[in-house]
Amino acid sequence: MRSKRDNTSGRGKGRSDKGGSRRGESSARKEGSPRSESSSRRESGGSRRSGDRRESSGRREGGRDKSAKGMVLELFSKNPDTEFTLRQIYRRLGVVDKKGRELVSDMLSALQRDGRILVDEDKYTLNLKVEIITGRVDMANNKYAYIVSEQTEDDVRVFREHLNYAMDGDTVKVEVLPTYEGGRAEGIVVEILERRREELVGIMQLSKNFGFVVPDFKKLYFDIFVGERGLNGAENGDKVLVKITEWPDKPGKNPTGEVTRVFGPAGEHEAEIHSIMAEFGLPFEFPETVEEEAESISDKITQSEIAKRRDFRDVTTFTIDPADAKDFDDALSIQKLENGNWEIGVHIADVTHYVHPKTILEKEAFHRATSVYLVDRTVPMLPERLSNGLCSLRPNEEKLTFSAVFELDDNGKLYSEWFGRTVIYSDRRFAYEEAQERIETGEGDFAEEINILNGIAKKLKDKRFKNGAISFETTEVKFKLDDNGKPLYIYVKERKDAHKLIEEFMLLANKKVAEFVYNLGKGKKHPTMVYRTHGAPDPDKLSTFSIFARKFGYKVDPDGNISAELNNLAEETEGKPEQNVLQNLAIRTMAKAKYSTEPEGHFGLAFAHYSHFTSPIRRYPDMMAHRLLQHYLDGGPSTEKDEYEAKCQHSSEMEKRAADAERASIKYKQVEFMKDTIGNQYKGIVSGVTEWGIFVEIEENKCEGMVRLSSLNDDYYELDANNYRIIGRQSKRIISFGDEVLVEVTSANLNDRTIDLELVETLKTH
Repeated sequence: MRSKRDNTSGRGKGRSDKGGSRRGESSARKEGSPRSESSSRRESGGSRRSGDRRESSGRREGGRDKSAKGMVLELFSKNPDTEFTLRQIYRRLGVVDKKGRELVSDMLSALQRDGRILVDEDKYTLNLKVEIITGRVDMANNKYAYIVSEQTEDDVRVFREHLNYAMDGDTVKVEVLPTYEGGRAEGIVVEILERRREELVGIMQLSKNFGFVVPDFKKLYFDIFVGERGLNGAENGDKVLVKITEWPDKPGKNPTGEVTRVFGPAGEHEAEIHSIMAEFGLPFEFPETVEEEAESISDKITQSEIAKRRDFRDVTTFTIDPADAKDFDDALSIQKLENGNWEIGVHIADVTHYVHPKTILEKEAFHRATSVYLVDRTVPMLPERLSNGLCSLRPNEEKLTFSAVFELDDNGKLYSEWFGRTVIYSDRRFAYEEAQERIETGEGDFAEEINILNGIAKKLKDKRFKNGAISFETTEVKFKLDDNGKPLYIYVKERKDAHKLIEEFMLLANKKVAEFVYNLGKGKKHPTMVYRTHGAPDPDKLSTFSIFARKFGYKVDPDGNISAELNNLAEETEGKPEQNVLQNLAIRTMAKAKYSTEPEGHFGLAFAHYSHFTSPIRRYPDMMAHRLLQHYLDGGPSTEKDEYEAKCQHSSEMEKRAADAERASIKYKQVEFMKDTIGNQYKGIVSGVTEWGIFVEIEENKCEGMVRLSSLNDDYYELDANNYRIIGRQSKRIISFGDEVLVEVTSANLNDRTIDLELVETLKTH
């Protein structure tokens, strides 16, 4: 029995496909309610025993016969053109006793009946007309994986002894085994076409002159042997990055590797953050050639360059960003026109003026595709010389920008638009808190301009919602860290009018840039553009979510106006304990936003066309949008679509990697914070149910932990997956998704990034 997995989830490894959900996400194998990332680390009941190191084969569920049959077929699959005698088969499989020979003979007979093996004059060969598929490995736990392939409707399960050392994300060829009526398709990995990675992060367990690296990824089914020469100074208990240098040629052995980085003792802040970076393949620094190219760029703005641009240096302009921000992508300008309307400029750092195609900087920016924001640091897309210097719209400096300029009235009605390259001079750098103070008090420098912009922004937002935009806002957890990176407290970032003001004008610019390029085409022919797309919710997921909502007493009609239904839910849950859980689940019913050259629209924003134009310092798709827009402004023809589609796909994949890394760093700091709260009791809400336990999100700090079913001593509890609850076998006591509970923190495991809780009492049931 497995818990539900969802590629739109903000919690958990999930599934990721190029085009969002695929065939209902193979719903036949999903049970229970959505669960958190932490549960994926517990699917096999916790970390591996040390005895597992030397045994990768194991016995699969279903008994020895099924395993033997798979091993026999694997021999033929790896030697598809070879004829074997019976004696050769025994020898290859290492069978030396009578019982083993009888078992192999039985398996050969069964495979012959299935049509998998052909026999001619006592020589056995593989029937080459068997089904071979190509797919991506999706590890379910450390016992088996699913192969996700476009060639088959249902995913194919492969047990670890037949994975041939394939890892999560690898592209493989799989031979599909015969499927008995009503049975699940199973297979054998016969070839690894592409490895997603050959470096892993883990903890060094050291013996006298060798060691084993136990990977942090708990679904992995092997450890890595490291000889004395490959230790690279690693000590017992260190977090390390190990590169696999040799793969075994037969099951039952460990891959061999060498340590390439030693991060330090497990549990230390720098070691853990660096190990998270390595786990997700994030770079630690820029190559010297990239830094050198960045440093060689002149910071002088010539008069000839200014002459090519629209000059906004004398127009009131300012930035509004987080207090600790250093890279300022965007600025707003405002001036009153003679007709009483307002000219509002959305000015974006002109990154592509400095970063040219085919340069080293360009290649590095594309490779990274996005900046990554971990709890204590930024892994930037561009070197500091650009991100915090040349391109950052710092106050009291002339800066080159690419702008979208609008004429609007006080009601947000749009009269005209203009796009092009500009030069600005920012008069002021506001932190969000300072801008919010101007909004609330009406006092301070530029208070009038900020309040005019805020009034128009609210009108723009009202129009968006009237047109069907969805108002859900995800909870953003932030940490106050001490000088050593230790979390002092956790808080939820509050979004006020100053944040929403900036957001509305960025949305307007992104929307209008996309519309402008789209409308350059006629009929069905439209110029190539990089869009940000977001599909409508999957009907099946929406129906499931409506059942969740009903358990809290809220009605969501999956057949009604979806936007209106979800907005009503957002309004009704505001400020209530279940707000975060329900809104996260609602977001997960929707398709995942992605980059595409197809103008498919953005469901969540209710925009027919939408692009990303406003953050080129930190997002590569915005750089692409800048280049394409300027190309069309210059009268250029439509560009090669396939080239940009490939770049869109890469950008979407890197965005997902960044989000996963950010969540991992947040989860680690949450566990570290909760380590000092063991014995404390908290109110929480049941946020997931599985066959291993219930997940509880603590109301006060949004940390999530598990109450194991084994710790519930009053009864034996079983999962009722269809109704998202557990039920006591004797007492019939029910604990359901959404119940409010009181829990006590019993442990916090930094290595697994998990929090264990004990249920004290149920406060409110649903």
